[in-house]
Amino acid sequence: MHVLVTADTVGGVWSYTRELVTGLVRRGLRVTLVSLGEIPAPSQTQWMEGLRGFDFRATAFRLEWMQEAEQDLAASSEFLASVVRETRPDVLHFSQYCYGDLAVDTPRLVVAHSDVVSWWAAVHGEEPRPTRWLRWYRETVARGLARANLVVAPSRWMLDAVSAYYTRPNRGAVVYNGRNPGLFNPHATKDDLVLCVGRLWDPAKQVTLLSHCDHKVPISIAGSGKHPDEVLREARPALPARRGMQFHGQQSETQLAHLYSRASMYAATSRYEPFGLAPLEAALSRCAIVANDIPTFHEIWGETACYFRYNDADHLAHTIQRLHADRELRLTYANLAYHRARQRYTAERMIDDYMNLYESLVPAGAAVV
Repeated sequence: MHVLVTADTVGGVWSYTRELVTGLVRRGLRVTLVSLGEIPAPSQTQWMEGLRGFDFRATAFRLEWMQEAEQDLAASSEFLASVVRETRPDVLHFSQYCYGDLAVDTPRLVVAHSDVVSWWAAVHGEEPRPTRWLRWYRETVARGLARANLVVAPSRWMLDAVSAYYTRPNRGAVVYNGRNPGLFNPHATKDDLVLCVGRLWDPAKQVTLLSHCDHKVPISIAGSGKHPDEVLREARPALPARRGMQFHGQQSETQLAHLYSRASMYAATSRYEPFGLAPLEAALSRCAIVANDIPTFHEIWGETACYFRYNDADHLAHTIQRLHADRELRLTYANLAYHRARQRYTAERMIDDYMNLYESLVPAGAAVV
C-alpha cells in the first residue's frame, strides 16, 4: 500500500507525522510526505535518514489557518493533485481540512488536529466575529469535512467540536495520538522541578498561568515565542519574571526528552487541547501530570492526572505545592500516568488504528503491501 501524507512543520503535528510515517514505513508501506508551512530545518528531518520506500517533498505553502492562506490554496491544491497523479497512492492522509475536497479519485482521510473556531471559543468564551477571512475559512473547512471519505480526530471532544462548528462528517472516527516510549526516559533520577511545554505566543496553551504566582519548586518553561504566521509575528507574550522560573525557548526533541526526564511534575496548563502530545511525552517520562480541568484532559487521562480548577492560577500553584510536599502522592500520579500512556497511547497502537482505517477505504484487492 502507498499512502500520501501531508503535514505542517509547526508544533505537535510534526511529531505526530514522524510517528505516523516511521511506523507506516516499518510496516512495509510506501509513504510520500508533503510538508506545508515553513520549510523544515535540518534538525526536523534527521529522522527521515535511512527510511526505505519514502519520498519527501517540502513546500512553503501557507497553512489554511493563516490569515493569507487563501492566496495559496489554489496553488497548493494543484501541486498536491499533481503529486497524486505522479505517485498514484492508494490513500491520501491529510492533516489539513482544505484538501478533503481535492479533485482526485483517491480515498481521502482528513485528520482534525485543531481548528480556528474551537480554539477561539476556548480562549475567548465565544465564537469569533464573522470577518470575510473567517467566512472563507469556515466554508473551506466545512467543504473539506463534507467531501472527505473519512474524518479522524485525536479525541472524541475534537470530533464533536468540528461537527458542531462546521458540519458533521459523513464518516468519523477517533484515533488517539501515540508516541514511541523508547524516545523517553522514565527511569532517570528526578529533580524537584515542574516542566511546562507550550508555544509562548499561543494563549490556548496559557503557559503564563505559571507566572501568576510564586512557587516553592523551580519551574521550567520550554516553547517557541515566534508566531508562525508572519501577519501576527510581532505579537509578544507578557511573561512576568518570577523567582525560580526559567524560560528555555524552543527546544530540540533531544533537549525536550532531557527536560522531561529531569522533571518530577508536568503542568498541563492548556485551556484548549484537542489531545496534547506534551503531556503524553511527560507521562512516558514518568512525570506526575498536573492538568487544567478541561474535557479533553479528562477524556485522555481520566483519574491518572491531578487536576486544578479551570484556568485558576492560585489553585494550580496549590496543586503543585501539594504534590511537591507529598512524595508518595507525586510518585503515585507519576506511575498512574506512565502506565496509562504505555497501555493506550503508543505509536504502535496508533499505527494499528490507522492501518485498519486505510484498509476500510481501499477497494478490496488493492491494498497490497
